[in-house]
Amino acid sequence: MIALSLATALATALAPQVAIPAREAADCAEPLTQAAMNICAVQDYARADAELNRVWRELRIVAKCADEHTRADGRPGHWASLLEAQRAWLGYRDAHCRLVGYDARGGSLEPMLVSGCKTELTRARTQRMRELLTNQVSGEAKAGAEK
Repeated sequence: MIALSLATALATALAPQVAIPAREAADCAEPLTQAAMNICAVQDYARADAELNRVWRELRIVAKCADEHTRADGRPGHWASLLEAQRAWLGYRDAHCRLVGYDARGGSLEPMLVSGCKTELTRARTQRMRELLTNQVSGEAKAGAEK
């Protein structure tokens, strides 16, 4: 038993070290391997998600401000409706993109399909949120001018 453990330890110590490329090292201008394509797809999604979060923070402020200037009528306000919609959208995005990934379920292509789907849907949602932001801001400006 000790001889087997010693042999295993010796073999491990003498085995060539495998270099694992860093995530940042992927050449996303021309990814050559599926692993690099997967890394680049994740990076694209991270950028799209960061932009969505930036717009979300602005829209959240505007929605809360709109609630302060809107007479309560028993219905959910701007902020509550926005939050409910965003939570529902997140659930939809994740489930839909998981389904898209099933085209390559278990294969090395699956992460790229899922990330690509999330990037596409996130960019579209960001654009919708920008439109809401524009409409809310212009609506608030009109309401302020009428007072």
